[in-house]
Amino acid sequence: MNRRILHVVTNVSHYDNLAHKTGLWLSELTHAYDIFAEQGYEQHIVSPKGGPTPLEPRSLKWPALDAAAKAWLNTPARMALLENTLGPEQVDPADFDAIYFTGGHAVMWDFPDSAALQRITREIYEHGGVVSAVCHGYCGLLNVRLSDGELLVAGRRITGFSWTEEVLSGVAREIPYNAQAEMQKRGARYEKAFLPFVPYAVNDGRLVTGQNPQSAKVTAKRVISLL
Repeated sequence: MNRRILHVVTNVSHYDNLAHKTGLWLSELTHAYDIFAEQGYEQHIVSPKGGPTPLEPRSLKWPALDAAAKAWLNTPARMALLENTLGPEQVDPADFDAIYFTGGHAVMWDFPDSAALQRITREIYEHGGVVSAVCHGYCGLLNVRLSDGELLVAGRRITGFSWTEEVLSGVAREIPYNAQAEMQKRGARYEKAFLPFVPYAVNDGRLVTGQNPQSAKVTAKRVISLL
């Protein structure tokens, strides 16, 4: 049976400061998408509101803009996927074996409080699917509750963009909250690599998370191992 993956991307294009642009960190999508494609998986992309997803400007510069990301930018059919993402109402969670939350600082605004994304995530997880996220994508897991009312992340091993990495990125004063601290407030057992900006991923059952943009490939490979 062909596996089906649902990627989640943002609709937010700026920080609270309208002049400071943000969006999807492109390689966090492309690296995973390419690895899943090698397995022959069917893939779809959803966003909280549907329609276009903006791209984080910093992800379009070296060294973030690697060969995989450049290939996307130069492939009209792939870019069309980012202009026409599905809305949550178009997604039947029963159709998917895994959900993968991408990052970019933008998701801090529109992922956590999307009841529709929470529902999709819960249903994929509860029918035996894999829930995964990379970098800031773990903000999409902050408020997901299972049918018994428990938070999905409570007591679970989790990683994601660390506060140290936020500070080093130079935007810590502009983000709406400390995602690492918020995860820990919810009872998640947060982990990170000894050094910032190196690949690092964590498995806790069917929950897979990667720490930063450099972790997209290892995160995707761990999803495949579970599937």
